Amino acid sequence: MSRSRKTFSALRPVAPLATLVALAGCITVKAPEKPIEINLNVNVRQEVVVRLQKDAGDFISNNPELFPQ
Repeated sequence: MSRSRKTFSALRPVAPLATLVALAGCITVKAPEKPIEINLNVNVRQEVVVRLQKDAGDFISNNPELFPQ
């Protein structure tokens, strides 16, 4: 094996690290000035009320002796 190949083989694991070190000054991570706002206007109440009304109606119709008219 020639000397240049030995040198290249020895430097192969170091190359990615050297690339990262060289690019470290080019990459910056900065927090935004304003906070990130996520607006979720979801109306869950309507679905819950409809389910409760259906469950209550089923319970009353399945147990008429508990709710005389």
